[in-house]
Amino acid sequence: MGRAKKLSAGIGAILISCALHTPAPAENAGLDTRVSRFLTGARDSWSDWNVPYEDGKILYGLVLKGGFKRVLEIGTSTGHSTIWLAWAVSKTGGTVTTVEVDKGRFEKARANFENAGVAPYIDARLADAHDLVPTLEGPFDFVFCDADKDWYLDYFKELQRKIQPSGCFTAHNVLWSNNTDIKRFLDYVRQTPGFRTTIVRGSGEGISISCKVGPTDARTW
Repeated sequence: MGRAKKLSAGIGAILISCALHTPAPAENAGLDTRVSRFLTGARDSWSDWNVPYEDGKILYGLVLKGGFKRVLEIGTSTGHSTIWLAWAVSKTGGTVTTVEVDKGRFEKARANFENAGVAPYIDARLADAHDLVPTLEGPFDFVFCDADKDWYLDYFKELQRKIQPSGCFTAHNVLWSNNTDIKRFLDYVRQTPGFRTTIVRGSGEGISISCKVGPTDARTW
């Protein structure tokens, strides 16, 4: 079974289990304690369009389960989801590139990265993703999009060729059933050849997971 299919099968239970129980290498034990304490302490204080705690935990599990190393996040806000992603790549040997357009949120995020202990794993960019994303060379094996909904489809179209086989493009808030931009995005990714899409409910906001089918996946599906 290919990696993309593994991520799709029983994904909710698998990811929550991974997020809660994946053992850390000895050298990461100190970081694990620091990040866990930070996230627990700040759990009820996030605002400014940050993801809920439950959804951050799902992102963490996805990156660990896939062994992803080259992560791109579109829409940092003040860094809650970024910290979960960076914590995961601290275990896979990767980095997170994250993009935020608002300077105030960007500066708050950088302070949060330092306080959580994950700043060394993050390349934070203060930029308009509309302009920056097309200039990023990639490749990426995991993308998380939580920015302007009317650009979700544009971001996917721009990045789909830069996603490695078995890599995934994920997007937040996809259970906003009355949002026409979300519907247009989901209709497109579900019909895109070479990608398999599933949705996990998480906190109730919904995360879509569109994984690029690699050569091995194509033979076993």
